[in-house]
Amino acid sequence: QVQLVESGGGLVQTGGSLRLSCAASGSIFSFDVMGWYRQAPGKERELVAASRTWGSRYYADSVKGRFTISRDNTNYTLYLQMNSLKPEDTAMYYCAAGLEPIQAPIPRIWGQGTQVTVSS
Repeated sequence: QVQLVESGGGLVQTGGSLRLSCAASGSIFSFDVMGWYRQAPGKERELVAASRTWGSRYYADSVKGRFTISRDNTNYTLYLQMNSLKPEDTAMYYCAAGLEPIQAPIPRIWGQGTQVTVSS
């Protein structure tokens, strides 16, 4: 079974940037959609951004214009470039591979998560 491993989290000041990576251990072409989710303490996990295998991307309103999702289909890697970070972006970020629809993917595989902390 394919495994997902996230990296790139850390502590950053407000307005800073981070780039998260999600490396898959094998082919991810069997999954329609890959996405980034986040969960802050005391809150439900939410979809941040998602990408179909070729093209089409979705972003939550809260991150539009600041975050960019991309994927390297050759190396089975998903990225999330996060700019203009805010304290409310602080959360554990998870990578997932799943099925349509892109606006609300059905996750089939989860990574272990990487912590992002934005200081004010």
